[in-house]
Amino acid sequence: MSKYKSQILHAVNMRGTVSVTELSQILGVSDQTIRRVSQPLVESGELDKVHGALVSNRTASDPPFLARMNQNRSAKVAIARLAAEIVPDGASVAIDTGSTSGFIAQALRTRQKLTVVTNSAFVASTLAIIPGNRVSMAGTQLRDHDGAAFDRSAFDVIERMQVDFVILSASMVDAEKGFLVHEQCEVDMANAMLKNAAQAIMSVDQSKFLPQSHRPALRQPVLRSSDILITDAPPPDEFDALLRDLDLRIAGGG
Repeated sequence: MSKYKSQILHAVNMRGTVSVTELSQILGVSDQTIRRVSQPLVESGELDKVHGALVSNRTASDPPFLARMNQNRSAKVAIARLAAEIVPDGASVAIDTGSTSGFIAQALRTRQKLTVVTNSAFVASTLAIIPGNRVSMAGTQLRDHDGAAFDRSAFDVIERMQVDFVILSASMVDAEKGFLVHEQCEVDMANAMLKNAAQAIMSVDQSKFLPQSHRPALRQPVLRSSDILITDAPPPDEFDALLRDLDLRIAGGG
């Protein structure tokens, strides 16, 4: 498979739906090149094409991380675009392993000369191939379901880095308990990243404000008054007290 074919397939499968124009900007080639290279992928059934955009046909039988990225994709794409507008060229960023963070990594491909530290193999591989970026992969032992590292070496790398922004995610938001995740290692990593970051960007789509049958029980670290929350719709009124001191940003439609 050619370089452009593999990059197109990777970008579309991770984001769900990507316009031809957006792909041309991400890969630095013309719209015509995108159409020419993607046509065999459409003809072979690896991708679908609708109204000037390429659409993933991945299903929930994919590995868990890809399945999570396929949930609420349009919302996550909108959140990712807004996050990429906040992070300027030349910034230093720590990025966690959430599926929304994966979309943000894709959107940050349009930025230049970023310094990135992450314990996500997906995030690292997405941003490491951009000329001018400096990317540090934190950790050596990767989990099989999402390619994330939480070994001692991952924390050693994170704890040495001072960054402008940390990009965090959560599995659910509770009006009283705050931002929740399922595993203690995720809380510990978020604490380590937040400690050495000037500002946090918490990214959660509107589904995270709803009750869940498999409810996470562990609290993410408390955000500071200067920190940013990005979501794709105004949260319900019951969350007003929790979010009062945060810089709430609402992403447009994806």
